[in-house]
Amino acid sequence: MGRMPLEYLIPVLSPLNIRGDTKKTISSIAFNSKQASSGTLFFALSGIHVDGHQYIDSAIEKGAQAIMHSKALATYQPGITYIQVKNAKRALSRVSSAFYQHPSQELTTIGVTGTDGKSTTVSLIRQLLEYAGIPTGIISSTTFKTGGEEKMNYLRQSTPEAPYIHAMLREMLNRNQSHVVIEATSHGLSPINCRLDDVKFDVAVFTNLSREHLEFHGNIENYREDKTRLFRMMAKSRNPRAFGVVNADDEASEYFVRAAGKRTVLRYSIRNQNVDIFATRPVVTPDGTEFLLHTPEQTSQCRIRLPGLFNVENTLAALCTAAELKGINVHEFTSKLPELRGVKGRMETIRGNMDFHVFVDYAHSLGGFKKVLPLLKTFCTGRLILIFGTAGERDPEKRPHQGAVAAKYADMVFLSDDDPHSENPEKILTDIARGVATMTLGENLFLIPDRRQAIFEAMKRARKGDVVAALGKGHESSIIYANHVLPWDEAEVCREALRSLNFEA
Repeated sequence: MGRMPLEYLIPVLSPLNIRGDTKKTISSIAFNSKQASSGTLFFALSGIHVDGHQYIDSAIEKGAQAIMHSKALATYQPGITYIQVKNAKRALSRVSSAFYQHPSQELTTIGVTGTDGKSTTVSLIRQLLEYAGIPTGIISSTTFKTGGEEKMNYLRQSTPEAPYIHAMLREMLNRNQSHVVIEATSHGLSPINCRLDDVKFDVAVFTNLSREHLEFHGNIENYREDKTRLFRMMAKSRNPRAFGVVNADDEASEYFVRAAGKRTVLRYSIRNQNVDIFATRPVVTPDGTEFLLHTPEQTSQCRIRLPGLFNVENTLAALCTAAELKGINVHEFTSKLPELRGVKGRMETIRGNMDFHVFVDYAHSLGGFKKVLPLLKTFCTGRLILIFGTAGERDPEKRPHQGAVAAKYADMVFLSDDDPHSENPEKILTDIARGVATMTLGENLFLIPDRRQAIFEAMKRARKGDVVAALGKGHESSIIYANHVLPWDEAEVCREALRSLNFEA
């Protein structure tokens, strides 16, 4: 891919107006004027903070030859082709798929949605499929894999914008991948953003649903509606073997089953047996989890190197998906389960010679807290010490609830920065602290915006038998402030803190 006549892309649109030559050749697609170059088709997107129409001239200066826009423009430069559409984001999705010659239609595409557990489930599905000899790509909040080694997600978007998605899907095909697993977030599925609109899904997986991203969706009903779009998209697949996988223990599960229409939906559970596969007798340690895996025909003893009941759920979702795609019994994968690797920043153990445990996890939603904190508490013979914050420009009503859940389980809390964006960092922490009514400021509750300092202070107070957990940043490689971006590696900062105390880590 790389060059295509503009006139080949127009049929996927319903233009309101076209000015200029449509026979010119397009060499790239961009929605950021800084990425425009000779032959670029530039999309002027209207966002929350930035209006791309203001950067049209800048894109043209860098070589853009065509402009896709939704607003009438004051001036039109000679030699430039202008295409006005009703919705530039929807047009971006359609054109991206067409420019890369609709790659998702040539792949078996698996989408994973839910509030928590998406990245781990995506990774586990990919690992199981590759164990079964199926070359599989991955697009997740943590990593990309288009063939060869996995690479860290450098975009700071769990579901990237459409041009990135379709470019990666085409690269996967070029590198002989037959399947792809995509982390399908509510933002990516939303018709407001249209990032996944033109991806053909053959499999839809639902992990769970809890309050999150309401600053964007408005309410939990809209949030759920956007997530169920994945199942409605799967239901429209031309693949006769398209199917869904749902967590039957989640109270929202039947919404997703209904969205799948007449397609087969497999259910998994850790609570009831009237499902396709279920797990019982879990034994959880800091190093992993053992459980019994049941289907109507068979029971197997299983072990994963991932601690927590939620990781049993993630594993069941992955087993359902991989076994159905391969056309085999889920029990044929059980010998491979101990080889499954976790995801960076997801219940990641910081190993060393300390006499206390240290974990890094991405938990940042209320649902994530309610799953991770009880687990961490079971590992304590001493105290549970937490370091966390919450992102700015996000649902402010969540903050005191987050603090209340933390106070229910933790013995000591350090509130610190987690992507404040343009908000006042101290106000964010004060909002969370309103929910931590049972703790005393300066005694077992500390508000330290500087996250590095907060981690160092928490480690200083750790004693034998304690568990120290840094939550919310996980794999993320930066902390975003109003006027700068701070490079960040949560696990490495924890190790630095431990080494400063003369531990080997």
